[in-house]
Amino acid sequence: MSITDPVVTRVTAGRRGGAPVLAYRDERYTDEVARATQPVWEKIHGLISDVDWLLKAPLVHEINRLKKERRALILAHNYQTPDIYYGVADYVGDSLELARRAAALGPDEAPIVVMCGVHFMAETVKVLAPDRTVLIPDKEAGCSLAESITGADVRLLKERYPGAPVVSYVNTSAEVKAESDYCCTSSNAARIVEEAARSFSSERVIFLPDHYLAANVAQQTKIKIIAWHGTCIVHERFTPEHIRTLRAQFPGVRVLAHPEAPPEVCAEADFVGSTSKMIADVQSAHAAKVLMVTECAMADNVAAENPGVDFVRPCVLCPYMQKITLPRILDSLRTLSPRVEVPAALIPRARRAIERMLAVSQPPPLKSLRA
Repeated sequence: MSITDPVVTRVTAGRRGGAPVLAYRDERYTDEVARATQPVWEKIHGLISDVDWLLKAPLVHEINRLKKERRALILAHNYQTPDIYYGVADYVGDSLELARRAAALGPDEAPIVVMCGVHFMAETVKVLAPDRTVLIPDKEAGCSLAESITGADVRLLKERYPGAPVVSYVNTSAEVKAESDYCCTSSNAARIVEEAARSFSSERVIFLPDHYLAANVAQQTKIKIIAWHGTCIVHERFTPEHIRTLRAQFPGVRVLAHPEAPPEVCAEADFVGSTSKMIADVQSAHAAKVLMVTECAMADNVAAENPGVDFVRPCVLCPYMQKITLPRILDSLRTLSPRVEVPAALIPRARRAIERMLAVSQPPPLKSLRA
C-alpha cells in the first residue's frame, strides 16, 4: 500500500481483518486461555480479526506465564503491534520513557529484560542496566538511522569541528553514544542541544545522525547545527503533497507529525512531537479525525485507547519493528536468546551521554500496562 492510499480505522463493535496470521505453535486456544486473555481481547477486538486472535491468544497467555516464571520485564515501543503492546508488555512508551524505565530498575527487580523494539533500544537498556540479561526477540531488528553512522565517523567529526559538543540521537549504537557528549530523543532534542552548547560554551553543536530532526531542531534554536546525513526509512517517505491530499480527502482531519519527518512535512502539520507527545495530543485535542505522520502500527494502539476518534492511516510500516512478533518473543523467553551485549569498555562512556540526557529531561510518567 502506498502512503497516498489511506485506511480509516475506528474501534467499534465490528471486526477488521487483514492482520498477518502467525505461524501455529503447540499452544492451543482453551477456556483457560480465553479467560486469561479476555481483557486484552476487549481492548483490541476492533483491530485484530477473530481468527487471528484464536492464534495469538495462546501465545499471549504463554508469554505472560513464562514471563512471570522467569521474573522478566517486557518493554515495548509505541510502534509495536497491539497484540504485543496490550497483550504482553509491562511498560510501553517512546525511546526516552523506555530508557528512563531501564534506568529505574531496582536491584532485585527483573533479572531479565525483553526489549520489544529495535537493537539500539536493547543496547540502551544494557548500558543502563549492565547486570541484567537483555533480550531482543529478533537480532535483525535494526534501524536505518543507527546504521547510518559509526563511532569512527563521530571521531572524524570531532576532529573536523574541535570544541563542538556531540549530541547523538538515541537512535544510535552504543559505540556512537560512547563517542558522544549527550544523547537526546525526539521529545527533548532542542532542549539537549541548548544545554550542550551552554555546558561546552560553544555556539555550534554536532547533531547526529538524523538530518531531518536536525533541521527541525535548527528552527527552534539559534545554536548552529552541524548535521549528519542519516534518515528514517519510514518518515523520509512522507511529502507535503501527501499531507495536502489527505487533508482534501478528509476535511477537518488533525495532522500530527513526528520530527523525524522532513521540515516541509512538519510545516503542514497541526502538531509536531514524539510518539508519546502525539498520543497526548490525541487525548487532549479531542479531534474527530486524526492523521499520524509516523509508523502506522502506532495508530492501532492509540485507536484502542480512543474509540471515538477516526484515524486516517497513510500506512507506512517500519520493517525492523515488524520483526518483533509473539512467536519470537516466546522463543526468546524460552531460550534466553538472542542476548544483547555491549563491550564493557563502552558502557561507562555511553552511559554518561544517556545520563546527561536524563538529568536534563523532565521525567515523564511511566505507563505500566500491568498495574
